[in-house]
Formats: sequence, C-alpha cells, structure tokens
Amino acid sequence: MPNVIKANALKLAYPRHEPVINSATFQVDTGEFVFVTGASGSGKSTLLKSMYGAMPLFGGELQVGGIDMSSISGSRLYKLRRHIGIVFQDYKLVKEWSVEKNVMLPLMIAGFPKDVCRAQAQKLLAHVKLSHKSDKYPLELSGGEQQRVAMARALAHNPFLILADEPTGNLDDYSSQMVWSLLERANSELETTVLVVTHHIPDMFNSKYRHLMIENGVLYEIH
Repeated sequence: MPNVIKANALKLAYPRHEPVINSATFQVDTGEFVFVTGASGSGKSTLLKSMYGAMPLFGGELQVGGIDMSSISGSRLYKLRRHIGIVFQDYKLVKEWSVEKNVMLPLMIAGFPKDVCRAQAQKLLAHVKLSHKSDKYPLELSGGEQQRVAMARALAHNPFLILADEPTGNLDDYSSQMVWSLLERANSELETTVLVVTHHIPDMFNSKYRHLMIENGVLYEIH
C-alpha cells in the first residue's frame, strides 16, 4: 500500500457554512510520520475526521487505504476503521468498562477469541506501564493514564494507520512524553503510518517527520 492517504483538491465544509478546507492536495506513504499544524479553527481536526469517515467530502478526492472516501459504503467504512487506530484528545474510553476491556475493544469487534484479546491487552498495558490498573475504570485514572489506555487501545489491532487528534493537549509532561514515544515506536519499529494533528511538534522528533500546515483553508507542506 504505497499511498496510505491520497488527497486531490480536497474540500471540506460543515452544512450551511463556507468550506473549512478549500484546497488540500497531498499524499502520505506507508511508514511516514506526518504532523498537521495550524491555528485553532483552521480545519486540522476536520481534515482528520474526513480520514476515518466522520466528515463527508464537500469536493475533490480522498482515498484512505486505497478506498475512495467520497462513495464509501457503511459496511466498507466499518471494515476500514477496523484497521485504523484513532487517538482523541478527550480519550473516548467506555466509562462502564474496565481498562483491560477498553483495550480489548478493537479485537473484540474484529472477532478474536476472548483469551487472545485479553493477552494482547495485557501486553499493551505493560507497554504503557499500566498493568496494575487493568481492573480499574477510566474515571479512576488520571487524564494522562486514560490517554495511555487510549494509546494501547489504538495499537491493539496492529493498525496500518494511526490518526491522532491533539493526543497530548491535556496531559502532564510525563504522559505527553510517553504518548509521543509510543507513537514514534509504532512508526519506527512496526512501520505504522502516523498522522498527528497538533499545535506543537515535540523537539524529540528532530527532522524525522513531514510537516503539513493549514492556513486560510489551504494545506501546504513545510520543508
């Protein structure tokens, strides 16, 4: 899959509003780590939503995993999302479920046996240093711990693409560093393609990434 994401003259708009994104032409290849920056309200999160089918196209073309997002059916979107890891700023954990079960969720949806789901969840919780919280519930955790659970959940099904929307926006320094390290390791060790919307690119990445910026509705690449 050489082009994980491919956009051509992409336009995005909310009902009865002017387009948020007027023109976005770019591609993201397998194994790349891409940051998308821009001012608040510039359309960063809107662009991300279009990549997992939560935002319909207003014009132009967008392909994700080789699938045309302008005409994707509900069943095909469901299958696509089974291969994408999504990390939100507000975690979006199931509050009534234990930490372990939250991490198991993508594998449960994919139909894996319960023992396989549990083994993978325990492996990933150890990875994010939260094995001792596996039987706790999200509201018993700090914000940083909840985001680490969300990261473990995003990685559970070995996605080919991770989409992250301001993943460290509300976190302390320790949790922020851990989240960035997890994303970097998924990219470098597993060759998972990563696209992150953020206000600030951490210094730890140096030059090992691509930088797209949205300004006045137009997406540019920063070299």
